[in-house]
Amino acid sequence: MSVERTLHHFPLDPASRQVRLALGEKRLAFGELVVRYWERPKSLTALNPSGMTPVLVETGGPETLVLCESRAILDHLEEAYPEPALIGVEAAERAEVRRLLQWFDRKFEFEVGGFILHEKMEKRLLGLGAPELANLRQGREGLKNHLHYMDSLLQSREWLAGRRLSLADFAAAAHLSVIDYFGDVPWKDFASVKTWYMKLKSRPAFRPILLDRWPGLTPAGHYDDLDF
Repeated sequence: MSVERTLHHFPLDPASRQVRLALGEKRLAFGELVVRYWERPKSLTALNPSGMTPVLVETGGPETLVLCESRAILDHLEEAYPEPALIGVEAAERAEVRRLLQWFDRKFEFEVGGFILHEKMEKRLLGLGAPELANLRQGREGLKNHLHYMDSLLQSREWLAGRRLSLADFAAAAHLSVIDYFGDVPWKDFASVKTWYMKLKSRPAFRPILLDRWPGLTPAGHYDDLDF
């Protein structure tokens, strides 16, 4: 029985990017519907009352599945399509992957993305005026703190959670890639993180991310350069 998947997403949404990366790494075909979530379209709220992206709809199985937001989708993909394993193999590894997922989706988002992306992206989309420089400074300072932490992890690990590529790497890359779209990541100051990100950018699953563009939001010149 063939399963058909449709992902409702916004290209510059870190949560949506996590799901796209996981689908790509697992080589699961899917169709895409780009959603202007800030306009709260009825088609989206009918699927997810929170009005948030991403939403993955699977049809063709015993029942239609409507999976709302990244953690529910990623958990489902790991359970239904366990190869390749992206949550880890050993118990300690799985615990570290889950810890880092929370780190990036809560702490990083609160201290970095919530400032930089709100000022540089959401204000533009919502027509809320020019960025507040104080908020940008705070977000960039938070970004440096997180990059220092990532750099310390990567000094002794091949990937963020250990020896294997995992959802932790995709979560970090999803958040960083949107900030990098706007040119705010100081890569030259964090060699280990830069090398790690270059490895991720070279993976087939990452190619659609590098093609993302949104009208009125021009990416940094190095955004899609694999050897930046």
